[in-house]
Order: sequence, then structure tokens, then C-alpha cells
Amino acid sequence: MTYTVQIKVMPLKELLDPQGKAIAGGLQNLGLSGIEDVRVGKNITLQINADSSGQAEQIAEEATKKLLANPVMEYFEIAIN
Repeated sequence: MTYTVQIKVMPLKELLDPQGKAIAGGLQNLGLSGIEDVRVGKNITLQINADSSGQAEQIAEEATKKLLANPVMEYFEIAIN
């Protein structure tokens, strides 16, 4: 069976997010107030052929740990649809 897996990769909350800060400044320059913080990450969609959703999640986690996310600077969340 084919599973659609969504992987959200975001910078660790303890680390600065220069891209997010630049976007926050740009939004403020456009007159958009009330936005306190911006964090920029990645959304990755995988189509995984696996016997079960558990196996698909395991494959996605291995791919994320080995290639898609840097555990020193980022955390990730996996959702299977």
C-alpha cells in the first residue's frame, strides 16, 4: 500500500532563525502589526510503499534522520495521511 507522509522540519526553538527574523521585519515594514515571531522550516511530502502505516513511519523517520533534517539544528514531526 502507498502512504502519503508529511514531514515538518523546523529550527530548534533555542536557536536563532535568521530567515524568520528577515520575514518578520519585512511584514512589519509592510505595516502588518501583531506578528510577534516567525519561524521558517520545510514541509516534505513522501509517497512511501509499505506493508503498514507503522512501517511507512519507520521509513520516513530513517530518511529524515539520515538526510532530511539536521538534529543539531532542527526537529521534525511526521504525520501519515
